Amino acid sequence: MFSTLIQQSLATTPLSDEKLWQNLQTGDERAFSALFERYYPQLLGYGNTLLPDPEIVKDCVQNVFMDVWRYRHSLADKVVVKTYLLSSLRKRIARQNERDHFFRKTTPLDSVEFSLDFSIEDQLIFDEETAAKVQQLNGLINALPARQKEALYLRYHQGLAVDQIAEILHINNQSVSNLLHRAILCLRKDWVGDLPLILVVCLQL
Repeated sequence: MFSTLIQQSLATTPLSDEKLWQNLQTGDERAFSALFERYYPQLLGYGNTLLPDPEIVKDCVQNVFMDVWRYRHSLADKVVVKTYLLSSLRKRIARQNERDHFFRKTTPLDSVEFSLDFSIEDQLIFDEETAAKVQQLNGLINALPARQKEALYLRYHQGLAVDQIAEILHINNQSVSNLLHRAILCLRKDWVGDLPLILVVCLQL
C-alpha cells in the first residue's frame, strides 16, 4: 500500500493541508495519498532524530498514517496537519521506547531524546574562513542539551510556531520560548564571529 502511495500525486494544483484533511475525513483516498506524499519524508527525518533505528522509524511513520486513515471519521476537524503528524509520531516513538525499556522510571515522552547532529548546508561555505566558522557553529549547536536542539530543529528546520512546538513536546508555550532563548544565548555566549552568521545558519537548519 505505502510503496504505491509514494508514487501517487494529484494531477491538479496541490490542495491546502486543510482541504486535504477535510477530504480525507470523508474517505477520499487521493487526499490521504497527497498528505502521505507531502509529509512522509519529513516524518522520517524527524523520527530518525529520535530513534537510531531506521526500520523501526519507518514502521512508526507508516503506523501513524495507518491510524489517520483508520480513524479518519473521528479526527478533529481543525488541526495543523504537520503538527498533528509530528506529534503523533513522537508519541508513537515514545511508546516504542517504553516497551523497549519497561523498567525505566520515566514517562514515555521523557524517554525520547533528540539525537541529530546538525550540519550546516555546504552552500553557506564560501571560503576557508567561513568553513571554519561554520564548523565552530556546528559544534556549538551540537553541544546544546538535547531538548534545546530539538526546539531549534522544530522551529527553524520544520518551520513550526512556538505553540505548535509546545504541542509536540507536551510543554507550555513559555517553556518552548525559554528553550529557544537559552539555546540562542548559549550560541551567542560562545560564538566568535559576526552575529548575522548565526541568524543565517538558524534559517537554514
